[in-house]
Amino acid sequence: MFDRPDSGERAVLIHLSIHAGQEDLLELKELARSAGTQPVHIITGSRHRPDPKYFVGTGKLDEIKAAVHDFAADVVLFNHALSPSQERNLEKFLEVRVVDRNGLILDIFAQRAQSFEGKLQVELAQLKHLSTRLVRGWTHLERQKGGIGLRGPGETQLETDRRLLAARIKQIQQRLDKVEKQRHQGRSKRKKAEIPSVSLVGYTNAGKSTLFNQLTGADIYAADLLFATLDPTLRSVQLSNNSEIVLADTVGFIRHLPHELVAAFKSTLQEASEAELLLHVIDANSEERDEIMFQVNQVLTDINAGEIRQLEVFNKIDLLDNIAPHIDRDELGNPIRVWLSAATGAGLELLTQALTEIFAATKVKVRCHLTPMQNGVRAKLFTCTKIIDEHIDEHGATELFIEIDVKNLGHLKNISYELIDADSVL
Repeated sequence: MFDRPDSGERAVLIHLSIHAGQEDLLELKELARSAGTQPVHIITGSRHRPDPKYFVGTGKLDEIKAAVHDFAADVVLFNHALSPSQERNLEKFLEVRVVDRNGLILDIFAQRAQSFEGKLQVELAQLKHLSTRLVRGWTHLERQKGGIGLRGPGETQLETDRRLLAARIKQIQQRLDKVEKQRHQGRSKRKKAEIPSVSLVGYTNAGKSTLFNQLTGADIYAADLLFATLDPTLRSVQLSNNSEIVLADTVGFIRHLPHELVAAFKSTLQEASEAELLLHVIDANSEERDEIMFQVNQVLTDINAGEIRQLEVFNKIDLLDNIAPHIDRDELGNPIRVWLSAATGAGLELLTQALTEIFAATKVKVRCHLTPMQNGVRAKLFTCTKIIDEHIDEHGATELFIEIDVKNLGHLKNISYELIDADSVL
């Protein structure tokens, strides 16, 4: 075996065409750049099926080793998921660090996580990925051969490491379970207050964080990198009719998002799976936008969010010719797509208009009449509806003007109320 370097910035990229619908070479380049490596050479090829020992054939293996030597590479990045044995065999033969696609994404996530929850989620994903790779590159902990006098402490140390790893995974999972309960409580409170939740979803680097900053006035990190932002952020947004929504910025998606990440980020992704509306942000300038949209919808299906209503947001129209900001509507006149530029701000008012139309259709204004004996009902209305105005007469009777979702009108069955026009409240 070999001593693994502390860092690897010069990378040889490996991409094989094996099946349809697989990972994209351009995506591998972007992942490598986002991880902070410098791609010095790219090797491509095709196979009917991966080699069980090295993933690549012997001829391609020699080509990779020659490239590592010629370009003084520190790491070899595969655009494929490798088995633990394939990684070990490749590292032993190439004598440099080998990282597969899942490991590369995990490394980027480790660089990006800032919040306590985000760091826990990344660590959990890394530990699960590492649990089958403990012997890789550990020259001082190699398994010993069988036979008298050849059994050393290495195997005992590995077993100890596995137990420690399992204990740490369990500890992190317990902490994340508490975080998930807190998020669930927050979502429950918003539902009681009838504040709609909207989640930004889309392919990584589509401009979700830039759009989030524009809509909310937040200052979360945004850059031209894959997975530039990782930690979930929630902010309230006032619409043009003075109603309120909660907007959530979620982690960006990618082709074949590693299962370790889907499992670790379950609580974060639930912001999308339990939202009332998904803003599907799309890079309008991408030549592969149709394929990317399909991949995002596949991930949404995987996290049980495939049936949630979407409003497509075609972003980056400033990079296109002769495309002005506008709203596309269906045959009933409902907004289904908004064309805008989050970077320049062009078309943002159209997105706010579309959101207002979508959520105004489910809200009604109501005038409620409460007697002095119904103060308990009044307190409940303050927690589960939006209060627009309130008047109390000299006899203690209360007149409340509220906004409530149509589906929750049943909460008013024990009090006197009437539907009103929005203008009559002002």
